[in-house]
Amino acid sequence: MDLELQGEGVNASPIIDLSFPHQWQAEILEARPLILPLRHFVYPREAEEVERGALELLVRCGEGEQPFLATCALGFRDAAVPTGIWACPTAEELCAVSGGYAYIIDTSAPERFTMIPYRPVLEVRVALETGLLLFVGHHSILAWGAGSRAWESEKLSDEGVAITAIEGGLLRGTGWNMRSDKETAFTLDLGVGLLV
Repeated sequence: MDLELQGEGVNASPIIDLSFPHQWQAEILEARPLILPLRHFVYPREAEEVERGALELLVRCGEGEQPFLATCALGFRDAAVPTGIWACPTAEELCAVSGGYAYIIDTSAPERFTMIPYRPVLEVRVALETGLLLFVGHHSILAWGAGSRAWESEKLSDEGVAITAIEGGLLRGTGWNMRSDKETAFTLDLGVGLLV
């Protein structure tokens, strides 16, 4: 899959998934405000990445706290990659995805964030029953748990992972095998990320 790394703004129709309990409110802005709030954080910190475009979020936490602007650099401008916000297994954390670049932001201390290593993340799925936020890449899946990375699967595909079901602590999916030139089914234990 060829994805184009490019220009202004983010993908249309952002996803908003607030399945996990959360202690913040976030608004996706059409553009960066002309007057920036007192607190403004750029993810990642390298300014040149933001020049390609960004997802701009106005985030509000507890009462009496100043809201902050989160500027999340755009990865790819392509309908094949997600853009949006997700609640995380930890109530203070917010997951922002901007054109397949995924950021976990600690809203209680917004200078602390983790950028998910997949470039790009192709899909974000909630596994509420096991308390995980799942990031699907071209070859594997990374799970984010309560406040940190829970596990990363082994290589599941030579090009493209598809989740077909999540139930009973198991994740079922398919991945393309280059040697056989066909889709191969797999099952992962969501508790540890290992094949069963």
